[in-house]
Amino acid sequence: MAEITAAMVKELRESTGAGMMDCKNALSETNGDFDKAVQLLREKGLGKAAKKADRLAAEGLVSVKVSDDFTSATVSEINSETDFVAKNDQFIALTKDTTAHIQSNSLQSVEELHSSIINGVKFEEYLKSQIATIGENLVVRR
Repeated sequence: MAEITAAMVKELRESTGAGMMDCKNALSETNGDFDKAVQLLREKGLGKAAKKADRLAAEGLVSVKVSDDFTSATVSEINSETDFVAKNDQFIALTKDTTAHIQSNSLQSVEELHSSIINGVKFEEYLKSQIATIGENLVVRR
């Protein structure tokens, strides 16, 4: 069994956004294999996201992005379970990035958004990873 160092845990945490103990446990379960630990955390995160899907998400943010030529604007709304998360820098960045993604890809509906590709993965999977990292159910309303 490989020795799990603080540097390994830190690197995995920075790469995935998962909690420190989750990272340490994933590295232990995979004998220090970074790639396998990332995959394990992703699988566990999807499980966490599925468990949170039924929770009410009534707080959140509305984001607006005006086009560079000022001829159009894009509005999106993402909701969280609590106002604490809605004020979180990671959630704010998620909302801004989502609005920019919608605008740059000329998406017209939430369904189109969920099937689109962002950062190399389907948006639906990207959102599930954010749910796992943030720890609350997140819902794109519009």
